[in-house]
Amino acid sequence: QVQFVESGGGLVQPGGSLKLSCAVYGSIFNIYTLGWYRQTPGKQREWVSTIFGGGATDYAASVRGRFTISRDNAEKMVYLQMNDLKPEDTATYYCYLEMGTRYWGQGTQVTVSS
Repeated sequence: QVQFVESGGGLVQPGGSLKLSCAVYGSIFNIYTLGWYRQTPGKQREWVSTIFGGGATDYAASVRGRFTISRDNAEKMVYLQMNDLKPEDTATYYCYLEMGTRYWGQGTQVTVSS
């Protein structure tokens, strides 16, 4: 089926940057929708960003202008460049692939703290 390897999370100070990466295995990659959600303990998973098969993108209002989603179809990767990070961005970030059903990565922790 579909498997993911996420990386790039970590601890960063407010105002800093991180780039999350998600490698996708086992799917026909380039025609499907990919994206990112995030979740903090005790809260529902929150949508962050989506990139469609044709390359169009969409962002949650809370991250628009600070985060950039991209994909590399040849390498079967999806990325999330996060700039000007805020403490409220602290969460576990999950990549996903939409292929009739939704498949999820294992998550990578992002902590924004001074």
